[in-house]
Amino acid sequence: MMSACCLALQAWPQMEKFETYDNPIVWADAPDPDVIRVGDTFYMVTTTMHQFPGVPVMKSRDLVNWQLAGYVFDRLTDSPRYDLLGGTVYGRGQWATSLKHHNGRFYVLFAPNEPGEMGRSYLYSAADPAGPWTLVSRLPHFHDCSLLFDDDGRTFVIYGTGRMCQLTADLQGVVEGSDRQLFTREADETGILEGSRMVKHRGRYYLLMISQVWAEGRYRREVCYRADRIEGPYQKKVILQSPVGGFPHAGQGTIVDTEEGDWYGVIFQDRGAVGRVLTLMPCRWLDGWPMLGDEEGIIPERMRPVRSHEPVQPVTVADGFLSGKLDMHWQWNHNPVDEAWSLSERPGWLRLKTSRVVPNLYLAPNTLSQRMQGPACSAVVKVDVSHLRDGDRAGFCAFNGHSGVLTVMKTGRHYRLTMSETVVNLSAEEKKVESVDETVRASVSLRQPIVWLRIDGDFTLHRDVATCWYSLDGAEWQRIGPDYQMRFDWQRLFMGTRYAIFCYATKRKGGYMDVDSFDFRCEKANP
Repeated sequence: MMSACCLALQAWPQMEKFETYDNPIVWADAPDPDVIRVGDTFYMVTTTMHQFPGVPVMKSRDLVNWQLAGYVFDRLTDSPRYDLLGGTVYGRGQWATSLKHHNGRFYVLFAPNEPGEMGRSYLYSAADPAGPWTLVSRLPHFHDCSLLFDDDGRTFVIYGTGRMCQLTADLQGVVEGSDRQLFTREADETGILEGSRMVKHRGRYYLLMISQVWAEGRYRREVCYRADRIEGPYQKKVILQSPVGGFPHAGQGTIVDTEEGDWYGVIFQDRGAVGRVLTLMPCRWLDGWPMLGDEEGIIPERMRPVRSHEPVQPVTVADGFLSGKLDMHWQWNHNPVDEAWSLSERPGWLRLKTSRVVPNLYLAPNTLSQRMQGPACSAVVKVDVSHLRDGDRAGFCAFNGHSGVLTVMKTGRHYRLTMSETVVNLSAEEKKVESVDETVRASVSLRQPIVWLRIDGDFTLHRDVATCWYSLDGAEWQRIGPDYQMRFDWQRLFMGTRYAIFCYATKRKGGYMDVDSFDFRCEKANP
């Protein structure tokens, strides 16, 4: 590996000699990334909170195209709230996971953003990142944590706002008296200071964190704390303060090296209703600091991958439900009710059954979703609602704390399709659904039980608009309802807007909806 001095002076190859990609490299909700390299392959984990299975593990050979390899766990069981009973875990669940590779094994560590026993951290390990993963231990709550397996055999957790503790050799607990504050927060750190990612490079310790400054426009940035010893003392430097794509600021992520000794940063950026997207940029070592961005410190609009001509790996996929196994790109909203869905009862169709009487979409079990994507995307579901019962609600939506919803309602023997706007109101502690504000914008009677539902999303600058359509033959489309203004609200679901398929009962359980297909297309950012 070349020296830090040589790397600082190294010129980046001319971009026109390489295949290039626009930032963001993942224009979909993929917050809190942690990235490592093992051999010639990069691995990444991101946050999906109340979506299950949890801790998606992705792999890539070029830092641009990320293939989903699997998940760390299928469900969490610390509370019935994970099952939408007695409350919810909207915006909580799995947060900011740390990923490491040590002595031939992969490790992940994360803490749900919950009080008490529900908030205890999970430490998992696996020989293969695709799984199976084994629970190693439950540890104290470590907010936005970073694992570090040091060269001397000690293992540390860095968490919160610059706190650190040492784990016992068996990784079952914390060494008594080891918890400490690494540095004193400086006066210019007036907002959040979290998102720890600790990297050791050439004998030095580098702690990367997102920093939010309330003055001068409330901007976000990435800072680095550096020390020769893990215990300190630490120096601080701002290593990134840059807009990209017309959206201000970016912060929180990590740095990773290639086999050739080059370094890159993977940092997320808030982009409105689509969520928190991933940007890729050079990392140049200058005077022993990992400076992010181009030579001007700016996130490049267009970026070359580590390797050219790697196959495209979508983060959202179409599905004809022809397999006997649910495609891994799907995630359930909270823990699924396994006996209330099937891919075998009607081969080639996904069956979603009503298993519980609930008053609204936000308490509906077995809502199935995938990410919406920018800059523009469109998805269609073909559904058969002939087996709904009186009072059942089924359909397709742009799902978030503020949702645009296409609902087929069964009333007596009649079907009606509505386009509505919903907003969920949650309690602060248990995230109970206290109420849902619903405004019906359009309604039509359906004379047949098979219908195609389509939602188009536009996430270009200052847009965040969804438009809704329906068809009775899959060819001729009718617009229903006005443009829907999608939103990102961290106080509600704290996620990017997702395509979601749902079916729930408001009077009595036992009905079901069959889904024949989910068709998806996304406009490329750099055609």
